[in-house]
Amino acid sequence: MSEQTAVSGDLGGYGDGTRSVRAGEGSAVPGAPLRPSPVFAAPFHLGDQPPRVNGADAYARTEHPTLRVFEDAVGELDGGRCLSFATGMAALTAAVLACARSGDRIVLPSDGYYATRMLAAEELTRFGVDVQYVSTPEIERFAAEGGLAGVSMVLLETPSNPQLDVCDIAAVATAAHAAGALVAVDNTTATPLGQRPLALGADLTVGSDTKALTGHSDVLLGHVTVTDAGLHARLKGFRDRTGATPGPFEAWLGHRSMSTLDLRLARQAANAAAVVELLDGHPAVANLRWPWRPGDPSSALASVQMLRPNGVVSLELADEAAVSRLLGASRLWAAATSFGGVHSTIDRRAQWGGDDVPAGFVRLSCGIEDTADLVADLAGALDALG
Repeated sequence: MSEQTAVSGDLGGYGDGTRSVRAGEGSAVPGAPLRPSPVFAAPFHLGDQPPRVNGADAYARTEHPTLRVFEDAVGELDGGRCLSFATGMAALTAAVLACARSGDRIVLPSDGYYATRMLAAEELTRFGVDVQYVSTPEIERFAAEGGLAGVSMVLLETPSNPQLDVCDIAAVATAAHAAGALVAVDNTTATPLGQRPLALGADLTVGSDTKALTGHSDVLLGHVTVTDAGLHARLKGFRDRTGATPGPFEAWLGHRSMSTLDLRLARQAANAAAVVELLDGHPAVANLRWPWRPGDPSSALASVQMLRPNGVVSLELADEAAVSRLLGASRLWAAATSFGGVHSTIDRRAQWGGDDVPAGFVRLSCGIEDTADLVADLAGALDALG
């Protein structure tokens, strides 16, 4: 493996906060900045050497020093070799298309991110890939009963977006490998600090780094991390040929933002716990979901499989008008999509299409504001619902 192996070995015994700050950094050099600035070059000087001799950079679409620093950092947290992509969907597309061939059968979550299902319906089937959908709560039983026979890849999304169901990664991976299938896990909601799919047996872990990993709602990024060198080479070849490489400023900004991941997740989780306590049993709220709420359908598995909670909560209000009244009465909860950022947001999922959810279904993304302020603001907004 690359420099990443040395970096990973150096940080293996440290905690999440230290790893978040130090991931991707080499040894200190006197007089050098604590963290390198982004390199904005597209072509690089070749001199009298052919391209890629002794690791020299040649062209930014295929090799770039700023991308490698970001990839080393994410790979350290994921526990493997990382490749960065321009967006989360670019990363997920690469994870699937670099591994699937025409005639292959793959299994996708029926309750996962709607753009993944759109990718399957509009693109994968066009290329002759046979797609089967299984919900997150059902995939373990499906795998145990032999449903993965003849499948080439299983994509898991756990916790699922937006309904926050959890499945047993290790159990599905064992069944999938016995059937000769690869396992990819969309780990966006959990983040690499909240769950390590590769250590649980997955072959690929995928993330939309636009969300909690970078956490400031100001950059589009994605990544795929693997442990197998051949799979890494296949994914890199796909990225190089399709041109889904991120820009250096985005990669640098993502790496900078990762430094506070441990702190942000801790505050978001504390806010989510307080918000769930407020919402639990409220007459205006139905189907409250947070995997760390006692009694949640996902709580038993999440407490074993996941390393820490996060700030994403889902629930149902009566209808679209109720969501509008809630937002109109709030000062601190903004109407916005995406999740995992420093601002607290409410997203009514039905307005986007693609998710089979009621009109009043919302996803709350708890930010890093003061807990008491968020709870008081939300309590007042709930009062407006009567």
